[in-house]
Amino acid sequence: MNITAPPPVTELQASLPSSWYLEDRIFELEKKKIFFNEWICVGRVEEVDEAGGHKVYDVFGQSVLVVRNREGNLKAFYNVCRHRGAELCVNAGRENRPGRAEIKGGVVGRNLIRCAYHSWAYNFDGALVAAPHLGEEISKEKFSLHPVGADSWAGFLFLHLTPAGAPKLSEQLGAMPQRISRYPLAELRAGAALHYEVEANWKVIAENYNECYHCAGVHPELCAVVPAFRENGGAGLDWDKGVPHREGAHTFTATGTTHRRPFPGLDPEEFDHHKGELVYPNLFVSLSSDHAACFLLTPKGPCLTRVDCIFLFEQQEIEKPGFDPSDAVEFWDLVNRQDWSVCERVQRGMTSRVHDFGYYAPMEDLSLDIRRYVTSRLGPDAGSSTPKEGS
Repeated sequence: MNITAPPPVTELQASLPSSWYLEDRIFELEKKKIFFNEWICVGRVEEVDEAGGHKVYDVFGQSVLVVRNREGNLKAFYNVCRHRGAELCVNAGRENRPGRAEIKGGVVGRNLIRCAYHSWAYNFDGALVAAPHLGEEISKEKFSLHPVGADSWAGFLFLHLTPAGAPKLSEQLGAMPQRISRYPLAELRAGAALHYEVEANWKVIAENYNECYHCAGVHPELCAVVPAFRENGGAGLDWDKGVPHREGAHTFTATGTTHRRPFPGLDPEEFDHHKGELVYPNLFVSLSSDHAACFLLTPKGPCLTRVDCIFLFEQQEIEKPGFDPSDAVEFWDLVNRQDWSVCERVQRGMTSRVHDFGYYAPMEDLSLDIRRYVTSRLGPDAGSSTPKEGS
């Protein structure tokens, strides 16, 4: 995982308070202190692949316009005109509703963004270049679009909603990129995707991803491919080296095999081991020898999370006649649905009047990361109910 694992513990540790998974107050605080203040993964850079390309993203209720300028650099801005606040670009279909008229505006050509309301226009660096009939009455340099931080790693697009003084993306990623440097993530392309609405708090889903104590009971098909997940309650898994598949298996499919070639450049252990990384706050990356399953979490409220599961493959495999990713997609869909079902049980159970907080068993020590991560960012504003370690 991307945060250094704490020393092994010999006693049960208290989780975050149940209220932290249920209350709107905590969720709003998380938006302010985490999601508005850290790098958030929103997709793949291939979605805005060429100079002149653009896309609108909804990032926790904030509309963000991402463009690629003439130099090929990613730029991002709040999708709002500096004049009267009109949306600059509208997502496809919004104006096709009954009783709505299509109005010209948005991205024009390869380097111009025009507001449909009063025709103020900006270039792809966010500078105001035209304000009709105003002449010298305004100083254009004072009316550039509000910037959003934009950066990429391994083909993933990250945005930062508070870019002034934001740390570099590399600081947030830490040592994680080096651990998986032999996987050609930047060259891979999306070959399939699954989308889920999970009735559970985003932290419940992250904690579930971070441990395998549950695997033997929840994922029998997965454990048939990776028996180590059920051994000793999932204790002692070496995520840095990867977790070994059963003999003869080398990928996450029902058979443990596939017709797709393994990624060139992997070491022998990476060929038949599984690696997983959690990039806080909202990206999971699960790596097999021939594909990557990547999960983007978008919290919609304290009790609802959208999960987009994107499957990445080599371009040459996608372009082969008869390319069929279903062996990986169907297997992951089964495992995912098992996870979402158990996460929703946890979410419902925490509403009980007798449940104040849960416990982490010793083999769940990596799950403590989410507690340390969240409490370090929310700080005293969250209240005094944070459990102490060892409690």
